[in-house]
Amino acid sequence: MALTQNFSFCSIGEFDSIPKAGFEADTASLREKVILNPGEKWRILKNISIISFAFMVQFTAFQGTANLQSSINAEDGLGTVSLSAIYAALVVSCIFLPTLIIRKLTVKWTLVFSMLCYAPYIAFQLFPKFYTLVPAGILVGLGAAPMWASKATYLTQVGQVYAKITEQAVDAIIVRFFGFFFLAWQTAELWGNLISSLVLSSGAHGSGGDTNTTISKEDLQYCGANFCVHGSGHGNLNRPPDNEIFEISMIYLSCIIAAVAIIAIFLDPLKRYGEKRKGSQSAQELSGMELLSATFRQMKKPNQQLLIPITIFIGMEQAFIGADFTQAYVSCALGISQIGFVMICFGVVNAICSILFGSVMKYIGRLPIIILGAVVHFTLITIELFWRPSPENPLIFYAMSGLWGVGDAVWQTQINGLYGLLFRRNKEAAFSNYRLWESAGFVIAYAYATTLCARMKLYVLLAVLALGCVGYTIVEILYRRKQRKLKKQEKLEAAAKEKEAAAAAATVEANAPAEEVEETDDELDDLEEDIVVTHF
Repeated sequence: MALTQNFSFCSIGEFDSIPKAGFEADTASLREKVILNPGEKWRILKNISIISFAFMVQFTAFQGTANLQSSINAEDGLGTVSLSAIYAALVVSCIFLPTLIIRKLTVKWTLVFSMLCYAPYIAFQLFPKFYTLVPAGILVGLGAAPMWASKATYLTQVGQVYAKITEQAVDAIIVRFFGFFFLAWQTAELWGNLISSLVLSSGAHGSGGDTNTTISKEDLQYCGANFCVHGSGHGNLNRPPDNEIFEISMIYLSCIIAAVAIIAIFLDPLKRYGEKRKGSQSAQELSGMELLSATFRQMKKPNQQLLIPITIFIGMEQAFIGADFTQAYVSCALGISQIGFVMICFGVVNAICSILFGSVMKYIGRLPIIILGAVVHFTLITIELFWRPSPENPLIFYAMSGLWGVGDAVWQTQINGLYGLLFRRNKEAAFSNYRLWESAGFVIAYAYATTLCARMKLYVLLAVLALGCVGYTIVEILYRRKQRKLKKQEKLEAAAKEKEAAAAAATVEANAPAEEVEETDDELDDLEEDIVVTHF
């Protein structure tokens, strides 16, 4: 019976281990070991599937709601303001809460309580006032940072364990897991938008699509890049009937409750894979201020600073497709009832590309995929500056939405994976920073949503994308240069050992100092030292 158990903890005394460079021998000897057998990889895949499915259900509700905000709650900019409140609170939450909450509640229960924070925002769609939606949005933002940091920590840590069990490259496994996660997560766009579109198009507001025929050429002149929030007032932007909003909200609220239940009941605690093991960093008792300052300390790292612009762009491009594209292009030219159908195309393509890029990366590397994402977004933004949307050519809306999904899939999988690769030992703080700067991008985009016209928003996106690509390129160059130095150093050390074994006289020459490579605590994780794979 004991032989069938896939996991247990064991003291180092039962297994001899030589710590790698960068770890003190006495520290390594005191840490508990994560004992696994090869069959544990199937349980890891099960957990990846559970967390991915739960987020899909959760964001079926949230993405479907968020995509409608700039249209159904357009009066006084309420919908956009509530979204802005979410991401402003998320910025604050990213700075102070994730590491603290995760250390106190553990990753699994942080996920459970954080996901519950989304429920009031969905419920208050029935009572859309500034004093209901804005506070509910703030609650979403406060819960979102610990939720996303927990998710990323879970995927990265089980990715490290899976890589050790299967003897594969850690970076490829982490990106593959993120790719699978974003495949499921992006299908939420499909289900959420399908629900809203079916409800709205079947009701009085949809009118079988007849509203589109009433759009005049004069109105269409102010769609697309010429769209300004305060200069548009035709019928396509009117709020749907309350009974349709009620039906949508009840479906979405049920999704939130189901997602929380899935995580609470079916997801294995991360303790199974080394969370809070004795002697590890995650088990260290830190003061509240030390935990709160972890995110600030992460900002001092050069790689983190260089990745800030591209991370901000990720938030801004998501805000644009979810709020500005849906309002200035889709709602303005086709009507609110068509938003969901167009965004389904975005979600489906995004989901397919997420899993595709995660798998292809191990064959062609990260750089070609990043170049693809940059080219796609530069091209789309330029085209949208000159494109005049018209209901006579609906396929163009779907093509633009789908191609935007290709670009978004690149950033979501590759930049998340890059954070996991560069900052393995500081996962919570690193992914808190990712969510912080992504949220800052959302806040920036929503802050000028009601003041700038669509054309100026597109110019801003181009500028931030260009700056982000420069920062990413520098990070990639520095990482590759360091990897080459590490390989050179490993060869020299191997040659030194051979010479020592051949003749004692050659020891002096073999131990000649090689080019030193600066060791950081980012790319090494004591978990990798503490995994022991058994074969019984």
